[in-house]
Amino acid sequence: MKYGLDIRSDGALDLVSVGALVHRLDPGIVPFHKASQYAVHVSGGEFNVAANLADCFKMKTAIATAMVDYPIGGLVAERVRAMGVTGFYKHFEHNGVNGPNIAAVYSDRGFGVRAPVVFYNRCNEAGARLKPGDFDWAKIFSGGARWFHSGGIFAALSETTSEVIIEGMKAARAAGAVISFDLNFREKLWRIWGGEDRAQKVIHRIVENVDVLVGNEEDLQKGLGVPGPEVAAKSKLDPAAFVSMIGHVVEKHPRIKIVATTLREVHSTNRHSWSAVAWIDGETCVAPTAELDVYDRVGGGDGFAAGFFYGLLTGQSPEQCVRLGWAHGALLTTFPGDTTMATLDQVTSFAKGGSARIQR
Repeated sequence: MKYGLDIRSDGALDLVSVGALVHRLDPGIVPFHKASQYAVHVSGGEFNVAANLADCFKMKTAIATAMVDYPIGGLVAERVRAMGVTGFYKHFEHNGVNGPNIAAVYSDRGFGVRAPVVFYNRCNEAGARLKPGDFDWAKIFSGGARWFHSGGIFAALSETTSEVIIEGMKAARAAGAVISFDLNFREKLWRIWGGEDRAQKVIHRIVENVDVLVGNEEDLQKGLGVPGPEVAAKSKLDPAAFVSMIGHVVEKHPRIKIVATTLREVHSTNRHSWSAVAWIDGETCVAPTAELDVYDRVGGGDGFAAGFFYGLLTGQSPEQCVRLGWAHGALLTTFPGDTTMATLDQVTSFAKGGSARIQR
């Protein structure tokens, strides 16, 4: 399967991501103002995709990112290694007082009618200091790379991070890699740099280089400036509104061959209806709807992207690519943390319609 793309069949790396690493403090279902202890999850929208592909799907992946030489950096680097991801690092020294830092993300799980709460401490973040020239792309791509990925969270961090993305995309293109971008529009982050107007100017320059775009209706409107859907959705799970926007996307960015997103209806914090849709070189594929009992919803979208990319990289049918992403994203919501604990057998079984019956 080609999907309108020229996907290399070989390469020392199946996927390279560029983005910022963070550590997420998670008090579970206890709200922050009452919490006395936290689990720590290493995360980052761009890293999560690389980690999921390496750990669950056994692909060779890497992350180009900032690393701070202090104990939190040591924790983060250990988790990168544990997930099977190769780190290409721009190192920063911590001054012992105020940084630069590995950013902290605070995110509880909520429960029932109480929604999860997410906020940041990205003050003096090392990832935001990254600038063109910080990575030796020729060395990173020297053995060949099949896919290059980044996202809107990293693009929103500073005036220079979007330039790093564009530099990496151009080097990846020269190396023969497919280019993907997850819009991941975060209003809190873009507000610091000028809001939607600034976001659209920056993202437009990035997406000019992109083959595969991930993003929902809001991402397309706020991040790309695409007009709202021409068709009213009957529900959050109705793909019609999303599909009606694709024509505007590819008219504005004709290089794009694939646009995909998850579809989610939130009934309560722990009960979601879950589906996905992708437009693949003119063909629309929709996943089934699953009723999810959610343990931790953070990272589900990155889980979808990883499974979806795996399908594309291994030449699956368009429908199967969407099902693999849908299945992996669904399974990821059953684990604590932002990255996968699923096995490939679990993903393929769920993608076929497998059940939760005990495995003996």
